[in-house]
Amino acid sequence: MVLCWLAGPAQAWGTTSLVDDRGVSVTLTQSPRRIVSMLPSLTETVCALNACERLVGIDTYSNWPPAAQALPRVGGLEDANVERIVALKPDLVLLARSARVTERLEALGLKVLTLEPRSMKDMERVLGQLGRVLDREAEAKALWQQLDGDMNDIAAALPAGARGKRVYFEAGSGPYAASASSFIGETLGRLGAVNIVPGALGPFPKLNPEFVVRADPQIIMVGDRNAVALAGRPGWERIDAVKAGRICVFTPAQGDVLARPGPRMAEGARIMADCLKDKFK
Repeated sequence: MVLCWLAGPAQAWGTTSLVDDRGVSVTLTQSPRRIVSMLPSLTETVCALNACERLVGIDTYSNWPPAAQALPRVGGLEDANVERIVALKPDLVLLARSARVTERLEALGLKVLTLEPRSMKDMERVLGQLGRVLDREAEAKALWQQLDGDMNDIAAALPAGARGKRVYFEAGSGPYAASASSFIGETLGRLGAVNIVPGALGPFPKLNPEFVVRADPQIIMVGDRNAVALAGRPGWERIDAVKAGRICVFTPAQGDVLARPGPRMAEGARIMADCLKDKFK
């Protein structure tokens, strides 16, 4: 899916206040023109809203779209380079709620906005907030409608034989799973899959590997970095998905798409749908 939005005529932009994911009210007196983004999903969303040219710095892991890759890198959640961020003279820094550098940046007089979507509802909200901040509200609404419609189309095209399967999606080593309440789990739900990890455990809970053995998923989805470890886990040879070879191993590029609640969510849904179709022909 190619996302290309043409901005409409500039509109008068007055003071705007919004509450970020810390519960802090952030007031902007003008739409920011120099933005540092410290989260890949936020970088992708800014660019999808036709405001990529406003980015002056990005985090270590932002690698899409290609137009953003030449921008200065300022570290990540754990190792943000404060001096470099300040030197870029941003009028707004976009951060994850879990970032350690937020208070320090504020103490230095920088305007920060923490946004960390974890569910589809979060994604719709964050998209709307960024639309307000960037003076791209109409584009944000249209983008969400397109994403939602594309995911509905992908789900509708999935064969009946690939629906209703018990799925385990490993989001990280630990193992950490994508539960039913995460945006990944919600996408699986829209595809008719049954997530073995209940949403009550939190969006991305750390599991006892025995939990997965007892749940006995029919299919496992995992990134290539963690796939090698599966075979060595005690008892996992008894899991239906392992016995039948129904394990989808995603490339790093696919993993980036799947792990980011942003404008490529429909592409992520298509990757998961292709996995289900391939393993349940």
